[in-house]
Amino acid sequence: MARIDTVILSLIGLPGSGKSTVGRHLARRLAMPFVDSDHVIEQRLGCPIRQYFEQEGEESFRDVEEAVIDDLSRADRAVLSTGGGAVLRPGSRRRLHERSQVVYLKSTPDELFRRLRHDRNRPLLQVADPLARLRDLYAIRDPLYRETAHFTIETGRPSVATLVNMIVMQLELAGVWPSH
Repeated sequence: MARIDTVILSLIGLPGSGKSTVGRHLARRLAMPFVDSDHVIEQRLGCPIRQYFEQEGEESFRDVEEAVIDDLSRADRAVLSTGGGAVLRPGSRRRLHERSQVVYLKSTPDELFRRLRHDRNRPLLQVADPLARLRDLYAIRDPLYRETAHFTIETGRPSVATLVNMIVMQLELAGVWPSH
């Protein structure tokens, strides 16, 4: 088990599952730095992910994403929000699982569609039937998320504060974070 003073908490899950929002609140609660891998990727690329995705393709994007995950998973202490596809590469899954405590924010495709139906900034959802796309992504990625995760939190409809409390409770029960 990771030492508490050197713990990295990585959040994984489908697009729209709350990784960035929950991650920011969790980092504040635990007094840890917050890092969003998508923001780091955009800084490295010098352009929005969507633009890079359209110009260079998914495979090239995943190469960059894997390198960023490798770098970020070496931090001493942070809450790391990953992109929804960060688990697609075996190397990224292994690094996240070995170097951090991974929390899978599990949401159903129907919940995600309700949250994301008006979002135009997610490249993989700019298709004729985004709900079908979410169902396909879930079918492919859910087993990878479960393989990578140490903890699974069902997102459902709880508030962000409730989700943060659920994560902290799981970390405390597992001895990864001190209870107060």
